[in-house]
Amino acid sequence: MGVPDQLADRMSMAEQHEYLRSRFSRRTMMRGGAVTLGAVVGGAFVPGATARAAVPARSTAPSAQKVDGRLVAPFGRHLAYGNDPRTEMTVSWQVPVAVDKPFLRIGAHPWDLSHRIGAEVRTLHTPAGVGASADHTQYYVHAKLAGLKPGRTYYYGVGHAGFDPAEPHLLGTLGTFTTAPAHKAPFTFTAFGDQGVSYHGLANDALILGQNPAFHLHAGDIAYADPSGAGKTADTGFDARTWDQFLAQTESVAKSVPWMVSYGNHDMEAWYSPNGYGGEEARFTLPDNGPDKKNLPGVYSFVHGNTAIISLDPNDVSFEIPANLGISGGTQTKWFETQLKKYRAAKDIDFVVVFFHHCAYCTSTAHASEGGVRQEWVPLFEKYQVDLVINGHNHQYERTDVIKGDTVTKKLPIGGTAYPETEGVVYVTAGAAGRSLYAFTAPDSYEGHEHEVDAVASFVNTKDGKVNETVAWSRVRYLNYSFLRVDVTPAPKGHYTTLTVQGIAETGDRIDHFTVARRAK
Repeated sequence: MGVPDQLADRMSMAEQHEYLRSRFSRRTMMRGGAVTLGAVVGGAFVPGATARAAVPARSTAPSAQKVDGRLVAPFGRHLAYGNDPRTEMTVSWQVPVAVDKPFLRIGAHPWDLSHRIGAEVRTLHTPAGVGASADHTQYYVHAKLAGLKPGRTYYYGVGHAGFDPAEPHLLGTLGTFTTAPAHKAPFTFTAFGDQGVSYHGLANDALILGQNPAFHLHAGDIAYADPSGAGKTADTGFDARTWDQFLAQTESVAKSVPWMVSYGNHDMEAWYSPNGYGGEEARFTLPDNGPDKKNLPGVYSFVHGNTAIISLDPNDVSFEIPANLGISGGTQTKWFETQLKKYRAAKDIDFVVVFFHHCAYCTSTAHASEGGVRQEWVPLFEKYQVDLVINGHNHQYERTDVIKGDTVTKKLPIGGTAYPETEGVVYVTAGAAGRSLYAFTAPDSYEGHEHEVDAVASFVNTKDGKVNETVAWSRVRYLNYSFLRVDVTPAPKGHYTTLTVQGIAETGDRIDHFTVARRAK
């Protein structure tokens, strides 16, 4: 991002940020704060709910002259759960230029929307010289809602002065969302990592929408505005405008399905904040229940039905790409164990699913496995019997056998069942969402085209560099575009409740399926 190679190789993400700030001085510095929104109960507006959303510690913007709002249409709508998915939702969107008085309308019916609920604008300015683009300003808008009813579908529209979605000619711009249920009920969610902007990304999104997921997990490397992703080398290719393309591409799904992101190495953008995440904080409003909102805004958890979802930030523990190594000072791992203890003790939570970017176990020739994850988190996965770990980073589909202590405790063939309470953990790399594909050292082996290999050559990234290893746990390998579908089926107490996991190719073909089962509480 404009940092000379001879300097960047020795710089942390925070040091790169300070270098860029000193080189490209700004005239205007802004701080984000709280906004007061309305809460919605049963489709009726109830004033007085307060929403505070995380914003960059230092958000920059030049003064901008507003245009006639009638000539400007919002785009890039994307949803995210709040801390409680049963009652909280954030609606976010983008406008191409500065507008007056952005707002949201919401209701139980498209013909019965609330009066205007004020929204917050977060402005990002990227000056010419920081990356590849010319001087560019982006405007992201957020309305955080609370007091919603569980399991309820709502209609909403976003607008600003001059553009009112309640006007008859604009009713086609309305979107919908559905809150999480109050009790255990069957549901589906989808997941992948490493999407970016491409034809393949569009194709995967179209298929995902057809799965009717309750929410979608994006396991890092979101838009690829920073195509280097090394966190340490000069990145003259950085282009903030890529986010405009990405949010427009994703809107077909994310306007109705909460798009829950975690952060990868390509999501560290040095210009905006010392931790590299200031840009993401302007674009997304995520649950704020993590351990360190200042340094780790992508670390959080939420519960949907009988399943707890935990998002982690592996940049904090990555030996391979150490730009943010140790940024939490160990607080992330401590928080993670606390969450695992809480969810395992909760009487209404059966499954714990963890998603993050860098792979604990993968045999890709590009990144393979991350030793920092194995060192810090794998012991916790095993201690607390995590039911499913979802990663990206490597651009392919790979699924392991059941693993404990770095060894296979049970072969898990396609169609098999894992019992995490007694056997171990299953890891899925679902990083083929849209970016260019990587490679395996072993042949593909997937549903209908199985090619079992007992030993696969790979490596793990450690603090001392790459260490070669030969592994027996690589069960399914598919080198083409794909995503993950997970169907959750609750059961009466004492009976087996299940996660049915499927790998779905861009073609719509199923490339893998297996079941995770445990006795319901």
